[in-house]
Amino acid sequence: MSFFQSLHLNNNGNGAAHTIKSTRGFRPRDTTSSDASQYQNPHKEIREYAESTLGSDSALAQAVKLPKDEDLNEWLAVHIVDFYNQINMLYGTITEFCSPTTCPRMTATAQYEYLWQDPTMRNSSGGANKQPISMSAPGYVDALMVWIQGFFDDDMIFPTKMGVPFPPQFQTLVKTIVKRLFRVYAHVYCHHFDEVTELGLQVHLNTSLKHFVLFAKEFNLINKQDFGPLDELVTTMLAEKK
Repeated sequence: MSFFQSLHLNNNGNGAAHTIKSTRGFRPRDTTSSDASQYQNPHKEIREYAESTLGSDSALAQAVKLPKDEDLNEWLAVHIVDFYNQINMLYGTITEFCSPTTCPRMTATAQYEYLWQDPTMRNSSGGANKQPISMSAPGYVDALMVWIQGFFDDDMIFPTKMGVPFPPQFQTLVKTIVKRLFRVYAHVYCHHFDEVTELGLQVHLNTSLKHFVLFAKEFNLINKQDFGPLDELVTTMLAEKK
């Protein structure tokens, strides 16, 4: 049975509505170590986190909307930090199954491979290294989390003090972050959904993805072609909010 056939898209009332809280003062845990164990979390912890933060379909659809008088960039920043932590925790449940040996490339089915590109990296000549490279799945996720963490730690990009303006390119950066975070969902669904199901976390994973795509759709943060092998699933999730 494919993961699409085995999806539990309805929460059946499990979990409270997601109440968005400002976590801008919270620094995500250090991801500078290359040790994949940094993502390890007790399964009880992920269940408790999901149950306290992920809600019903109607609650999720309402939660992503920009509140009256709320600054858009602040709203985007709060959610990006939250999604970063959700994905970090969910991926942490399957790291023992996702290694350079089992997942030598960052793929989502045999048709899609996600290459890593970081224009801030320098090549041997001292110039910008803009050439995309193939990486193992855990290597890609590690590089991605470190890359995002760097922006969180930069007060010129993610200001931590109220009233400090966001940079002009902030929303463009958010779109890039969202596109790359979605790739982690795609890899987990396409290559580790059996393990997620065995751990009893499929409902939490589905709800997290649905929250993510509802938010991305609300603010036009991701293009349809970026859904790749999850296009059918995402289309179903977006249709269910209507």
